Amino acid sequence: MRAIIFLLAGLLAVPALAADLNAELADIQQRWAEIQYQVPEDRKEKAFEALAATTEDFVARYPDHAEPLIWHGIVLSTYAGAKGGLGALGLVKDARKSLEAALALDPDALDGSAYTSLGSLYYQVPGWPLGFGDDDRARQYLQKALAVNPDGIDANFFYGDFLREQDQPEQARRYLEKVLAAPSRPGRELADTGRREQAKQLLRRL
Repeated sequence: MRAIIFLLAGLLAVPALAADLNAELADIQQRWAEIQYQVPEDRKEKAFEALAATTEDFVARYPDHAEPLIWHGIVLSTYAGAKGGLGALGLVKDARKSLEAALALDPDALDGSAYTSLGSLYYQVPGWPLGFGDDDRARQYLQKALAVNPDGIDANFFYGDFLREQDQPEQARRYLEKVLAAPSRPGRELADTGRREQAKQLLRRL
């Protein structure tokens, strides 16, 4: 009887754990969107620094889940972008480690977001000797992201931006236009609106 009670308690704990993780994840995603799209530029670095501490704690409390690792990597990446300069290189290296750890746990988590984020790092980070940037690896990761989530707003945005940087404007246009047509994600309205505006800006520059 005691074994059955423990088993039932364990089964009841799984949905509760998932609910807690998803609620915290939603809060982090919303805060990231607020910082990225609403916080003034001169305040973004400090805001992302604080959010990175939150995601680090999130990872520590859910060590066997890919989602916290993905979002820790995303936050570190955007923190690095806000920080800029050589001081950002350590952050992007930590972001890569977090995203690679997420891939090892579950490559399809959050619709392949680890692939998307790694791909974006590889084409935006400087190459050797300063950083680990690599356009070939960027293309591989971004194409894997699209294979997992072909209609995803972020997967299409970053592949479109990558193709733009590769001087392939017509191919870039096709993916950036898919960003504008991508279905909205429940609870991610602010992020989706911001990403679509970025896509429109890139399309105007093609």
